[in-house]
Amino acid sequence: MSVMKIIWKHTKPWIFPLGVTSIYGLCQLHDPQSTARAIEVSKTLFTQLGLPICIVLVMMTLINRYLNPASVARFLGSKTGIKGVFLSGLAGILSMGPIYAWYPLFKSLKEKGASTFIIANFIGCRSVKPVLLPIMLAYFGWQFSTVFVLINLLGAMGTAYVVGVVCGATKIE
Repeated sequence: MSVMKIIWKHTKPWIFPLGVTSIYGLCQLHDPQSTARAIEVSKTLFTQLGLPICIVLVMMTLINRYLNPASVARFLGSKTGIKGVFLSGLAGILSMGPIYAWYPLFKSLKEKGASTFIIANFIGCRSVKPVLLPIMLAYFGWQFSTVFVLINLLGAMGTAYVVGVVCGATKIE
């Protein structure tokens, strides 16, 4: 590896922060009062979102470490009853990555006897993401966030019921 490639590899991550710092420096020379206000607003925004973003990173790391399609398949098999409804919702909430990556698992579960309701509930509950809750709470507060999440979960179950009825599975197994 050439010396320039090594230097580029180590300096590339610093280009944006150094660029922003340079722009703030130039603005400081031109209009010190406005620059001081801008830095204060940036500091306030960082302190408001710093903790929620740290919580998000920890949650994403834990979820990616301990939840995978194989563990989901174990809990969402056939004839799981109310436990399966709860677990499919929880698994949908905690699942990460693109939805199409989960489709082979859904097909396999369906072939092994999982109900259409369970699969549809899993897909519907994916709209609630716990890693985004701290940021939602920071922006909108507890009341909005709680109502929003509950309505999403009830909507997922309603949608799953309709999908189950339309697809011929009229009961939750």
